[in-house]
Amino acid sequence: MPIQIKKCRHDKLIQNIIDMKLLQTLLLILLGTMVAVSCSDNASSDSEHGTMRILLTDAPGNYDAVYIDIQAVRIHRSSSAEDGESGWIEIDTEPMIVDLLELTNGKFEVLGETDLEPGRYSQLRLILGDRNEVVIDGESHNLSTPSAQQSGLKLQINADIEGGEMYTLVLDFDASRSIVKAGNSGRYNLKPVIRTVRLEQSGAIEGAIVPAGIEPWVYAIAGEDTLAGTRASANGEFLMIGLLSGTYQVSVVPTNDENSMTVISNVEVNAPNTTHVGTITLE
Repeated sequence: MPIQIKKCRHDKLIQNIIDMKLLQTLLLILLGTMVAVSCSDNASSDSEHGTMRILLTDAPGNYDAVYIDIQAVRIHRSSSAEDGESGWIEIDTEPMIVDLLELTNGKFEVLGETDLEPGRYSQLRLILGDRNEVVIDGESHNLSTPSAQQSGLKLQINADIEGGEMYTLVLDFDASRSIVKAGNSGRYNLKPVIRTVRLEQSGAIEGAIVPAGIEPWVYAIAGEDTLAGTRASANGEFLMIGLLSGTYQVSVVPTNDENSMTVISNVEVNAPNTTHVGTITLE
């Protein structure tokens, strides 16, 4: 009997050890599964695509119309990539002819958007066709843009794309600085001046001009740089978008008296908010 009792106790001890080892094994398997799932989730999050959307807006010019023939938009991770190299990505867009002067006062044209792998994209090419025109006093003039028609207008953007997020890139096309008369030839060249900014990280300035109906030019100036401009609408309202946080001078210039200027100093913009400057009365 004593031997049998010892054997029974021995058997129970062995069984307890086996049960503990089994429990440890199950715990290790469960822990390994949790780690694997966690790593899988992280990998999935890291590889999730972001979206880039391209908008076109304009700082106004003193013309009847400025038509730009946009054929394609391409981006690349490298700032030095040349036309024909691998790695270029086409933004999903349809060819279009845009009148830049219709894209003032906060208006914009959506050129297209596409999903991208996370990372930094450093270069954008705006490919133009050959139907670019400026209309002056009712007369149309062809705009010569040889480089843009072949390899595209090269812009540095440094856009950091994150998984699951929208990156809205605004192309602020300055029509007044972009059109250059070629001497006395009667011809005009298009030498685009384009400012780029991420919409989600920018603010705006809005207000109203009285008396209404005079449609003056309105500019946002930081230091020596004019960073945005528009033309007040017929009812006197104006809106300038795509401004980074900072202090600006708002200058209002009547179209019928460009030597006259009304200035509002120390206008603070805190992106992504819109700063209201109220009503500006012109003498």
